[in-house]
Amino acid sequence: MAVRDLDDDIDALPPMASSDVDQKFLGRYARDLQDENPYLASMLYKVLGLSVRLARKLLRARKHRRLDTSRDTPSLQLYHQIIWMSREGLTLIGQYIIPMVQKDNELKVLAFKLRGSFFHIFVLFHNTPAVTQVTIPSFTSTSSLASPINGKGKAAIRNPSATATSTPNPMNGGPVGGTTSLPPGLAPISVPKPTSSFLLPAKDYIPDASQSFTEAIALSDSILPGSHPIRLSVKVEYAAFMYDCLRDKEGSRRLAKKAIADVYNAKEGMDDDMFEDAAELVGVLGRMMKRGLNGGATPGSNATATTPPASSRKDVGPAPAVPSPGMDNPI
Repeated sequence: MAVRDLDDDIDALPPMASSDVDQKFLGRYARDLQDENPYLASMLYKVLGLSVRLARKLLRARKHRRLDTSRDTPSLQLYHQIIWMSREGLTLIGQYIIPMVQKDNELKVLAFKLRGSFFHIFVLFHNTPAVTQVTIPSFTSTSSLASPINGKGKAAIRNPSATATSTPNPMNGGPVGGTTSLPPGLAPISVPKPTSSFLLPAKDYIPDASQSFTEAIALSDSILPGSHPIRLSVKVEYAAFMYDCLRDKEGSRRLAKKAIADVYNAKEGMDDDMFEDAAELVGVLGRMMKRGLNGGATPGSNATATTPPASSRKDVGPAPAVPSPGMDNPI
């Protein structure tokens, strides 16, 4: 996969909860389950705490435009913390929460969505091969091995792997037997692993993330109405994942457009609180629907045209809620 411009990568960093909607529902479920299932409530509180801290670190990561791997920089420590916290959150979701929420439809969809969110972070920061320039690189590379004595006028050591694979001219002679193996005592050079491999195995996490989002979307479409904030949260992050990681820009815009259409076609009522959450997410989807197009909406532009119809609320007030004008695309 081609590596994109760094400015685009900075905008691709996701906060944990498609803004505050997932965190709000996490806290609500944890509070409601304290008496009925205190163990599950404690796991939800742990994921909520991780998501709040992780969201702050992801926003900080947007400010680090260059990663200097020649020294132990704060940005490198920050990326390691993001990977570690995402790994712990994925463990809590997969081993403790999902097995206990099979009978709770909304919480089940939220758990599947959060599992995809953690894999999304792995893809952005720790994928092999890297899909963005914010992925933690290796300290060394087999493509360029410099000489330890790198003074002025000193020639750098040639790449031994390139020397070994070059085809010698048979007219110039060569080693006995015509072999092109490395010289005695020079071991083959292996491709170094990312510096964060001690936290998480270095592999391609795109299939895991794609499967998690696909399952979350299928579940939310079959259980939740089109205007439900959790269902919209799933669509927001999956659309961002398709655009940033799968490079399916047209598919991302189609998904955002269909999600907005589902909101307008939904016949279920909702209270003012859910209406405000849905309006915020619909505003994000409206901007993502135009993302990458000439003259498309900027992340900070207002998107009141895509606000859900006020008639879908149970208690319609005189002033309909609209998305916050400063709402940035969180992904």
